[in-house]
Amino acid sequence: MSEFYFFLVDNRKRTESSVFSVTALGVLFGLLSLMGCQSTSEKPPSIAPADRTPDWAQDAVWYQIFPERFRNGDPSNDPTRQTLQRPIADVPASWRPTRWTRDWYEQADWEQQMGGFYDGVYDRRYGGDLQGVIDRLPYLDSLGVTALYFNPVFSARSLHKYDGSSYHHIDPNFGPDPDGDRQLIAREDPTDPSTWHTTAADSLFFVLLENAHARDLRVIIDGVFNHTGRDFFAFEDLVENQAESRYADWYAVNSFDDPATPDTSEFDYTGWWGVKSLPEFATNEASTNLQAGPKQYILDATKKWMDPDGDGDPSDGVDGWRLDVAEEVPVGFWQEWNAHVREINPEAYTVPEVWEDASGYLEETGFSATMNYHGFAFPLKGFLVDHAIEPSRFAELLRERRAAHPPRVRRGLQNLIGSHDTPRLATMVVNRADTGYAQPERFDYDNGAIVDLRKNPDYKVRAPTAEERRLQRLAVLFQMTYVGAPMVYHGDEAGMWGADDPDDRKPMVWPDKDYDVEDDHPYGHDRPADPVAFNEDLFATYRDLISLRREHEALRRGSFGVVQADDARDMLTYARTHPADTVLVTLNRSDAAHSVRVSLPDSLRRPYEILRNVPKNAAARLQQNGTVLLLEVPGHTGVVMRPDR
Repeated sequence: MSEFYFFLVDNRKRTESSVFSVTALGVLFGLLSLMGCQSTSEKPPSIAPADRTPDWAQDAVWYQIFPERFRNGDPSNDPTRQTLQRPIADVPASWRPTRWTRDWYEQADWEQQMGGFYDGVYDRRYGGDLQGVIDRLPYLDSLGVTALYFNPVFSARSLHKYDGSSYHHIDPNFGPDPDGDRQLIAREDPTDPSTWHTTAADSLFFVLLENAHARDLRVIIDGVFNHTGRDFFAFEDLVENQAESRYADWYAVNSFDDPATPDTSEFDYTGWWGVKSLPEFATNEASTNLQAGPKQYILDATKKWMDPDGDGDPSDGVDGWRLDVAEEVPVGFWQEWNAHVREINPEAYTVPEVWEDASGYLEETGFSATMNYHGFAFPLKGFLVDHAIEPSRFAELLRERRAAHPPRVRRGLQNLIGSHDTPRLATMVVNRADTGYAQPERFDYDNGAIVDLRKNPDYKVRAPTAEERRLQRLAVLFQMTYVGAPMVYHGDEAGMWGADDPDDRKPMVWPDKDYDVEDDHPYGHDRPADPVAFNEDLFATYRDLISLRREHEALRRGSFGVVQADDARDMLTYARTHPADTVLVTLNRSDAAHSVRVSLPDSLRRPYEILRNVPKNAAARLQQNGTVLLLEVPGHTGVVMRPDR
């Protein structure tokens, strides 16, 4: 077995065993597929974990970048009023890009003309671009991350780019020549790759890839293959030509316009979750795959970004993909697409956005791993953030959800805490609660009724206190020492805070900028005046813990075992073991200092020394006799130990 579970509660000892045969489930899904809906093309063979979860992904420390809000490296390409998603007539003529360092909740004159904070915030543009990322690659190097995940970089009007106008071009405003790029794009046949030009933005993205790879940074990008924006080339043609459009079967059209009724429009289509600005691609008649037109276009665009010069060497392309709302795209498409991706690059990493248990889904579709909300973020919030469950329950949830995946897959899971879709970690801690969950199975993780200020005006928007920062550090310590590949949302390491969208998408806080004090509130509520600045001390903690993970093979590849879950003291001790080394970690989730006696199993009996205290200035102490650890641990503190050398 690749993992052990040595869990001491009430003097009972249990061993971990697999509770679920994922391989068997994959076979079952395959049989069901053969008996029921089959793709119009031959189904690709199933891909084993050893083939679909690349070796490098198991050692990765991820860093997520939301491009429009990361860094403005080239003000000359900033978005204009004409490039906004909203019709230009609805945006005041006084619209300008927003100053990077302004108080987040302060409204410019043009925003005040549009109404309240939420009436204008989605029309803001800060000018983040690819040059800004290139300029800050040394910063990412200094942090120690090894892999980058970019939210959508393809051409789109929104700030988030999930409403693409194409998949084969980088957004012109992310590159150095927006107007020139748009003129080039207009001269193409989007469905014929032989007519595709390389725009200035495309070229700059390839420069970014080259520079990142030179620093041993892997890069994956967001694929949004369920829906597009309304100005996507195929949908624009569909709106104009209706049933006569060459793209008439590309979208889920409910009814075409009737030429006999020129004063009314009967044109209707399916939008993602009912959002008409995000029209959905159509599936085949059996709903087992996408229609042939959009499917081929996506396969062609995929190849462009994975092997840009088409020479069969993928080293100049992206290293993989994150797939938006993957479960809303037919499984048959993902089977073909994943096979296509690995034909281009056998070492590619593909990760779908799945919020619940994804074990069977990964087996069926051939994805490498998943964003690990279910197996990591949910239970972490319940224990380390909210203090709503005891250590033994936390350990059991981790065990159950870890065991659902084969060892190679579980080491490649993206262990995130917050993202562009959730409150930031710091704000989760500020708003922690331990009772009255509306979604107890998720510990109200990203429950919109609570974390969205538009629905809950009382949600706290202030900066964390020093004690709340200790809890943030404790959560990051666990993230960097648990099974799976940790992922940091850009700015968390810099001290940023923010509620759910749009507040989780504030512009990045940089040490070379002076920011306004944040003292406004979207509803005019009283709040503290919070200085906004790069948090050097917190950055040092992230950097140190990332370094710890990279230095110890046990933390990247080792087995995980709970040594002791002390519910009375809210303390958890666990071990990461590997033939190369061993690391022990003790977490004190309570706010009180505790002395604890930790009995070691035979396999771990040896002298230990303290390797890290988190926070660094915590006065934890260790005594031992080789079989028992005697620890004194302050409240909200973690201790990392290794065998005494």
